Amino acid sequence: MDADKLLKQLTMLDFMAVDLALYLNTHPDDREIIEKYNQAVEEGDRLRCLYEDKIGPIYSYRSVSDKNRFTWINCPWPPSYCFNPALTQKDCQ
Repeated sequence: MDADKLLKQLTMLDFMAVDLALYLNTHPDDREIIEKYNQAVEEGDRLRCLYEDKIGPIYSYRSVSDKNRFTWINCPWPPSYCFNPALTQKDCQ
């Protein structure tokens, strides 16, 4: 999976986790939603680690991968100019 696909999938999972957590605020015993929430969080963690291993840190506070150097500055930013769906392909180049 390329970087853009990973980032889009991760964004969807993070959104799902936040949305499900809001529901669970008012329905804390809904076991089916708790299971979906846990799955979204676990898959998000897996993809986040995959992205960071492949591309680099997503968050500045997770950027000390070798414990001796702050690596946030080494990563491309923004992660993708084309990640914004409102941009046309022409705008991405």
